[in-house]
Amino acid sequence: MPHEPFDRSTLRILPLAERTHKITLDEVFALGSPPPDFEDAALDTVASRVAAARRSGHEVMWTMGAHALRRGNARFIIDLMERQLITHVATNGAVPIHDYEMALIGATCEDVATYLAEGKFGNWEETGRGINEAVTRGAAGGLGFGESVGRAILDEEGAAFPHKAVSIFAAAVRLGVPITVHKGIGYDITDQHPAADYAAIGAATGRDFLIFAQTVTRLDAGVFLNIGSQVMGPEVFLKSLSMARNAARQRGEAISDFTTANFDLKRYADPHVEGTDRDAHYYDRVKKTILGRTVRLGGASYHVAGDFAVTIPAFYHRLVTLSGKEAAR
Repeated sequence: MPHEPFDRSTLRILPLAERTHKITLDEVFALGSPPPDFEDAALDTVASRVAAARRSGHEVMWTMGAHALRRGNARFIIDLMERQLITHVATNGAVPIHDYEMALIGATCEDVATYLAEGKFGNWEETGRGINEAVTRGAAGGLGFGESVGRAILDEEGAAFPHKAVSIFAAAVRLGVPITVHKGIGYDITDQHPAADYAAIGAATGRDFLIFAQTVTRLDAGVFLNIGSQVMGPEVFLKSLSMARNAARQRGEAISDFTTANFDLKRYADPHVEGTDRDAHYYDRVKKTILGRTVRLGGASYHVAGDFAVTIPAFYHRLVTLSGKEAAR
C-alpha cells in the first residue's frame, strides 16, 4: 500500500507583508562603492586569468551559493555580465528566492530560528506562488528554471517588480547570458508551497543541468569560478566535466587546460593536498573536486578565503581594471 504524503493544502500560507526581513536594498553595494582593503595573490591571479580568457573569447562560468548574493553583490555580478566578463551564471535553489524577493519587495532573508519555532518558516505566498508558477509556465514552454524565473521578473509576469534592476536573473535573460539553477526537491522554501509542481521543477532544473554541461564543453582555456557552494557547484561541475570529456574524446579532443577558483570563508592549510580516505578533509567536495581532480590533466586552481562582502567587491574592482572594458549597457 502506498505511503501517505503530506497534504500541503493544510498549510497556512502567509503574505510577505507579515514577515520581518534581515536584508534590504540598503545592503546591496552600489557600483561606485570604493574597493575594499583586501590583498590576496590568488585573487589577483584569478582576475588576470578571467580577463585573459575573455580577451580571447573563452568561457567564464560563475557558480554560486546564496550567501554570495546575500552579502550585497548583485550589482557587481550584473555589471560583470554587462561587460561580458561572465558568460554563464549557475546557482543553487536558494539564489532565485533571494533574487526574486529583492526584485519584488526590496527585502529578503527571514529569521529562520524564530519562524521555524512558530511553523511559519518558508510558508510565504508571493515567493512560493510566484516562483513556482513561473517555473511551471517556463517548463511547459521548454525553458530551464533560471530562464523561467528571469523572464517572470523581467517581463513582470504575475506581479510588478519595482526593484528588478538588482535582479541577476532578469539581467541574465535581458543580456542573453545562460543562468541555470541546480536544485533538489525539498531543499528550498518554494518546495513547501501548494503551487510547487515537482514534475515541472524536475524538468526545468534538468534542462538547466544540460545547458550547464554544454557550456562546460567549451571550457578549455576558460575559467570556472565556484563562489560559496559546498555541494552544488563541485558536484554539478564534476558530472558535467565527465560528460563533456566523454564527448570530446570521441572527437579526438581534450578539455584540460582551464582554471578553477574557489571563493569561501574556509581556509585551508594547503588547498592542493587531497589526502587519503583516512583524512577528514579528503571528503571536502570543494577541495577534492574544484581544487584537485578536475585540473589534474592541466590548468591550475586557486583558493580565495574571506567574507564575500570583501572578496567579491575586491575581485570585481580588480577584474574591471584589468579588462579595461566598458559595460555594454
